[in-house]
Amino acid sequence: MTQFEFAKQGTVTPALRAVALDEKIAVDDLLALVAEGRVVVPFNPRHPRLRPMGVGHRLRTKVNVNIGTSKDFQNLEDELRKTDIALEYGTDTIMDLSTGGDLKKIRGMILDRAPVPLGTVPIYQAAIEAIDRRGSIVSLTVDDLFAAIEAQAQEGVDFMTVHCGLTLRAVERLKSQGRVADIVSRGGAFHLAWSLHNGKENPLYEHFDRLLELARTYDFTLSLGDGLRPGSILDATDRPQIEELLTLGELVKRAWAAGVQVMVEGPGHIPLDQVEMNVKLQKRVCHGAPFYVLGPLVTDIGAGYDHIVGAIGGAIAAAAGADFLCYVTPAEHLGLPSPDDVREGLIASRIAGHAADIVKGLPGALERDLRLSQARKKLDWEGQQRLALDPRKFESVRRDRRSGSAACSMCGDYCAMQLVSKFLGNPGEADAGKC
Repeated sequence: MTQFEFAKQGTVTPALRAVALDEKIAVDDLLALVAEGRVVVPFNPRHPRLRPMGVGHRLRTKVNVNIGTSKDFQNLEDELRKTDIALEYGTDTIMDLSTGGDLKKIRGMILDRAPVPLGTVPIYQAAIEAIDRRGSIVSLTVDDLFAAIEAQAQEGVDFMTVHCGLTLRAVERLKSQGRVADIVSRGGAFHLAWSLHNGKENPLYEHFDRLLELARTYDFTLSLGDGLRPGSILDATDRPQIEELLTLGELVKRAWAAGVQVMVEGPGHIPLDQVEMNVKLQKRVCHGAPFYVLGPLVTDIGAGYDHIVGAIGGAIAAAAGADFLCYVTPAEHLGLPSPDDVREGLIASRIAGHAADIVKGLPGALERDLRLSQARKKLDWEGQQRLALDPRKFESVRRDRRSGSAACSMCGDYCAMQLVSKFLGNPGEADAGKC
């Protein structure tokens, strides 16, 4: 049985109990949310040492890190280093998007190394194997695709992005729309090429019941992908995007009827004033299923700084109700991210998610801010470093730019905290951090 089916019959699984404890939510409340489909617990029993984690309503905003090789860069050690950095800096999940090298070996090593849920996009493996065997993506067979999905489920993958909503009808919407950026989803592009070449419906849509059977058998969570997400803010909230979203809303109900956990992926590139509306639209159309967004990116001109662009959009989206942020790195649109790019992208998205959790009023969200502010008032540098999201960067800047006074080198003896504490009658507080 799946986590969803256990919840529907009122059974509290060990995974659900662990999530409730971690999130500081009553077990019965979480049980109801999972049974309603408003929370998912991606937890494939075949994933070794997996630490349970929940995504959805009333839970902390989660952040995903994408890693993986490419055809040009197939260094497994680099991807394992990125895995370690992602874990060190607090990622909630990892997605392996590898397209180069021994894909099964790469995925297996990440599964063994990472106790957080692992996601994949199985069309990548299926398409690459079709090229190797038959010379082209469009020669992929339906059985090839489902074999890749089942193989990954057997290995222990916890959630899979599947572009089920990119139907032939949606492709016609795309053709008539006249987009600036057409399709920027790699998986979406694979499906479009296959459908148009073969003159057939997307197999993940046509054979959705077959997909549901696998998801129920192996209890992996479906992440309904947005193959038609806008890749330019000029394409945001257009007819192809909405056509796909309407289909995904229908598929959510079919997944629930089959006892399968499901979340929905969202755009993409969206201007600032459309972010909240897109979140609320998705929640309405998809019946409150958890919402997983890439960024979103609120401008197209931030190349090299897209982690900042994505954090701006992510904070607004999460505050409006998005549940899951896929990080964006400084290398987005430029190349494969380095380990440092992974760290910077993750920190930016974690800041966005935490800022939103304060707005959502989640229990404990303000506690860390309060403690850091108290430490800052006291000039307690060790306390501030412990509470910072990136303690290493905190220590590095502090070490390289240390002041001769108890304060930082920005103000030195003219520190506002130090002066005000003295004249408000709290003379001891500003001396706590002296070395």
